[in-house]
Amino acid sequence: MVNQFTILVYRMPPKPTAARVAVWRLLKKIGAIYLQQSICVFPNTPSLRKDLAPILRRITDASGDFHLLPLQSPDRAEREKLIEQFQEQTSNHYQEIIENCEVNFTKEIEFETFRKNFTYEEAEEIRAEYEKISAWYERVLARDWFGAPNKSKAKEWLNRCEKMLEDFEAKVYERQQKAGTERGVVKNNRRKRRSTLAVLPMVESQAAGD
Repeated sequence: MVNQFTILVYRMPPKPTAARVAVWRLLKKIGAIYLQQSICVFPNTPSLRKDLAPILRRITDASGDFHLLPLQSPDRAEREKLIEQFQEQTSNHYQEIIENCEVNFTKEIEFETFRKNFTYEEAEEIRAEYEKISAWYERVLARDWFGAPNKSKAKEWLNRCEKMLEDFEAKVYERQQKAGTERGVVKNNRRKRRSTLAVLPMVESQAAGD
């Protein structure tokens, strides 16, 4: 359990807007919550301090400045408010993963199964999507410092997606194996036909001599 926090207060020029947006996006990505504009708080952990270093460089490179203020012992009420905000933010991220699994991923597999589009290329495309969702879940999990709601549900959906993917890949493999066997039978029949055609002139010649 995290017991210490750090407050970041920063200031950047209003232009270019892209620099301000990039810093905001990166701070949100590492799990910071905003108390108000340009003031955010995050747990004081070694991994977060490492993630924060390049963001601080972006601030100074954009002619901005900042202050890092330790918040080591907030009172119980304030600490509970902070934890609730972190939990809410992380829970929302889990919910986005759930919706992505439930709507996008599931519908994609159902649609391709309905089309009977059991190709290697489609299976690879769906696996890439699953791996993207899985990596997303791991990133959120790494920032779940206070046991946010929706974590178990997100994991359940991720497992369900993996099972759907494995079932789809099995159908693709079965289809490819069947297609390979059918091609082999066709080729074998063609070889037999060519052999038969090659023998026919010899048989006819022998019949004529008799």
